[in-house]
Amino acid sequence: MEDRIRIATYEDVLAIERVPLAERLHGITSSYGVIERAARLHRDDLALRFLLLADPDLPSHDVTYGDLLAQVTRAANLFHDLGVGPGEAVTLLLPNLPQTHYALWGAEAAGIANPINPLLEPEKIADIMRNAGSRVLVTLAPFPQSDLWDKAVQVIDLVPDLRHVLRIDMGPFVPEAMRPMLAAMTPADTRPTRDDVTIADFDAALAAQPGDRLVSGRAIAETETAAYFHTGGTTGTPKLARQSHANQVFEAFVLGSLMAEPEDRVLLCGLPLFHVNGTMVTGLAAFASGRTVVLLTPQGYRGQGVVANFWALVERFRGNSFSGVPTLYAALMDVPIEGRDISSLRTAICGAAPMPADLIRRFEAATGVKILEGYGMTEGTCASATNPRFGERRAGSVGFRLPYTELQPMRLGDDGKPAEPCAPDEVGALCMKGPHVFQGYVGREAPEGWFDTGDLARIDEDHYIWLVGRSKDLIIRGGHNIDPQMIEDALTAHPAVALAAAIGQPDSYAGELPAAYVALRPGAEVSADDLKAYVRARVPERAAAPVHLEILPEMPVTAVGKIHKPPLRRLATERILREALSAAGLRATVEVADDPKHGMLARITPMPGISAEAVREVTGGFAVAVEIAETPDAVA
Repeated sequence: MEDRIRIATYEDVLAIERVPLAERLHGITSSYGVIERAARLHRDDLALRFLLLADPDLPSHDVTYGDLLAQVTRAANLFHDLGVGPGEAVTLLLPNLPQTHYALWGAEAAGIANPINPLLEPEKIADIMRNAGSRVLVTLAPFPQSDLWDKAVQVIDLVPDLRHVLRIDMGPFVPEAMRPMLAAMTPADTRPTRDDVTIADFDAALAAQPGDRLVSGRAIAETETAAYFHTGGTTGTPKLARQSHANQVFEAFVLGSLMAEPEDRVLLCGLPLFHVNGTMVTGLAAFASGRTVVLLTPQGYRGQGVVANFWALVERFRGNSFSGVPTLYAALMDVPIEGRDISSLRTAICGAAPMPADLIRRFEAATGVKILEGYGMTEGTCASATNPRFGERRAGSVGFRLPYTELQPMRLGDDGKPAEPCAPDEVGALCMKGPHVFQGYVGREAPEGWFDTGDLARIDEDHYIWLVGRSKDLIIRGGHNIDPQMIEDALTAHPAVALAAAIGQPDSYAGELPAAYVALRPGAEVSADDLKAYVRARVPERAAAPVHLEILPEMPVTAVGKIHKPPLRRLATERILREALSAAGLRATVEVADDPKHGMLARITPMPGISAEAVREVTGGFAVAVEIAETPDAVA
């Protein structure tokens, strides 16, 4: 998988596809096979470097490819000993650690990996585990400033089928001089009420297993399910997307080959390993191409001091690339680069949420680093499109589809299913087919034919893909998916609320923030502030608490009485842009309307004497299509 793919134009995508995909995969059929081959080719090279704290002067914990394979093999054998087989899941409730990789890929070699966002509340974690049928949980032992073990204790009592818990002690990563302080700060080791669950040390259990072979002797079929990744959606409980080994091997090949430039050896990882971007881009794909992945603290970019010391960490590890969401790039713009040698850094990958074109331009100008915007989703294993590294990168576009995949805006038929491709620049439902498309959700059938992503997009005449909105209601806050239904359910539980709708309002930092609109029951009285406090106390995710709540005299509805959200999105966008312009001392009228090319377009008319360029500078921070009207007295 040391193949290199260099894409400059769409013709390069077509040229790559002239070689049958099977010839490029080297006969590999599983994620374990990817790591096994990487260890054979790069045994003594560093696969992982882990930094407990964001201090560039602290030593790192380093893992070679040979050691990575041995530890993954031991993890697979451990899970096999605990009764995990094909079709059975191991849940991982972990931050970013070397052991997270051992457990993740070891679980896939024994059965199915089920990584879960450790920031979720215990009830939500338990829901996911019950849906996955997990009988084994891997999590953290008590550690300062971590509530994971306390969450795990609650989860154990909520998941009756759970039988084994393996705990990772982060103490060995702590520098010797800091260990007495650590011991004093470590919280009490509470225990679950159940006595039918075994609790063991993960590292000690690994050490007792052979690392040179899979004891099960199983041959992993490419059609087998490798992982369950929970994903946001339009229901209260997260859906579990089933990814096959074939899905992951394909993504590892394509993404690994795209980053397989000889000079690009080191990737910085700050995205969480419960998410497909962290797992694939800075995980399996990096391993497939023999790269070194630097884990920037257990909390990744959320870790204390990681953003503040980011350029120093680039300099220390000679990082060549990293992957992030728009909020990270916005935060890094406030971190001084002066005095730091970041010449090793060549590319940065942005996905998960639209990135304002103005932010791309400012970041590239300040750092000299190319930002490659892409598009992907859990249901597509990870990435489905990216801007060409060696060709024209069009800000605001997500670039070309990946080789061997199909990504196409489609017109929908009367049955709501994809019917025919859209013409160039015609907006349609973005649909995909190919070896990256998942096996369907747990409890549901696999998708047949085109899979509707829920996004709206157009493709221009040069085959660049442009996202223009979403047909689904998902709110994306800094790359974090928020189900609007959890906000709406909390609001409609209030006795004064008749109807509630939650939408994502534009934000120059997070991309979107949740906003809510309600209509009250006849005769009811309640303030917007009281409702905000009410819903904040009841949503299961802190990030889902609405930053804006507005009481409407009546809710917009469709002809059949369903809440119609597009007018609410337009209302929120107009308000946000007006507030931003007003804060900058710029007087202008703002009108937001549906647009056949952009999905939603903000038309702004500056008042006499107001610079169009000043308006553009303010509105450029939002991922919103803007058209600034020419007025006779406006300053050009």
